[in-house]
Amino acid sequence: MTDLLRDARPTLAAGCRLDETAAGGPVLLMPERALRLNPPGLRILQLCDGKRTISEILLTLCTEFPVAEGAKLEEDTLAFLERLRTTRAIDLE
Repeated sequence: MTDLLRDARPTLAAGCRLDETAAGGPVLLMPERALRLNPPGLRILQLCDGKRTISEILLTLCTEFPVAEGAKLEEDTLAFLERLRTTRAIDLE
């Protein structure tokens, strides 16, 4: 279970950046490591702009992917954000 706050505003941490044009597909570049991103992971990170809350990100994803089951989309998104937070790839404001 995640302890992320729904009103937190995620943003990429210092030293991290998206490379959407990498030869093998989009990548999240972090100090001394990289994470290859699938399309949903890329979209989640694109929404982590420090302006949107986690609740707003979830609402946007549900709107953009209406065929996805809402509870599963929410669970997967929160788990992904928690993983990024614990590896210090995102900060929560």
